[in-house]
Amino acid sequence: MRAVGLFTFGGPEVLQIVDLPEAHAGAGQVRIRNHAATVNPTDTYLRGGMRAEQMKADPPPYVPGMEAAGIVDEVGAGVTGLKPGDAVLAIVVPKGSHGAYREQLVLDARSVVLAPKGKSHAEAATLPMNGLTARQVLDKLGLKAGQAIAVTGAAGAMGGYVVQLAKADGLKVIADAAETDEALVKSLGADIVVRRGDDVASRIRQHFPNGVDGLADGANLQGKVVAAVKDGGGFNSVRGYQGNGERGIRFTTTTVSGDVFAHDKLDALRQLVDAGKIALRVAVTYKPEEAAEAHRRLEAHGTRGRIVIAF
Repeated sequence: MRAVGLFTFGGPEVLQIVDLPEAHAGAGQVRIRNHAATVNPTDTYLRGGMRAEQMKADPPPYVPGMEAAGIVDEVGAGVTGLKPGDAVLAIVVPKGSHGAYREQLVLDARSVVLAPKGKSHAEAATLPMNGLTARQVLDKLGLKAGQAIAVTGAAGAMGGYVVQLAKADGLKVIADAAETDEALVKSLGADIVVRRGDDVASRIRQHFPNGVDGLADGANLQGKVVAAVKDGGGFNSVRGYQGNGERGIRFTTTTVSGDVFAHDKLDALRQLVDAGKIALRVAVTYKPEEAAEAHRRLEAHGTRGRIVIAF
């Protein structure tokens, strides 16, 4: 069974095709014939060795990847709602050779849901990790319909989902974008789009003089954008920034691995895609043998939509 993995940490060139033994679904599990795995920044961190200390307990090859989509081909005892032949998407937490860059995956059934109707495997694979991250961001901010949220990095995969989910929640959205991405961010549903940059907080304040109720920092601006939030508002970071509690602002952080078994949340995202409230964006697909090039493309920045490895 083919996978894309690595034996040593380093640049994109360490990625190679590896052969792994066939796996079977146990109780509470499903096996997927995987057809698509997205390429995300977290995959490049794994490949580069940022998590080497945590990973050393498992032997190589190490297989990256947190999002997958394919067809169920084996169902373990006790699994309901899924059957062989179903098109599905799944979230994966890599451990050793267990990552999404492989053509066969055995997963806890709670991490797997039916794919949106009429979507390709590549499109379906773009939803799980970034969608669940965006959902967790909004849940931690805890805003109510009618309140205002600012989103940095709105043209990116996670930021784009935050914009769309915030609109579905009834929030007023102000988002940042480069000039070339303004139309894209507006198409995702942002009510107001301002130019991105380290001084974006001042541009947000021009529209909300007292500050926004909450801010999702997808661009990792951290302290540079706190000024955009009103006293007592909320600030969420996906990179661990926790602020200092200034002006009574509630600082929270998001870690999507905590939602790996959040079946109902993942299925709710699928339903929003079916309802036309979330758009799935694929930038380009690569063959498994081209995984190194896929990583280079991601690390060059500027890609809009997800890069996908198609098995």
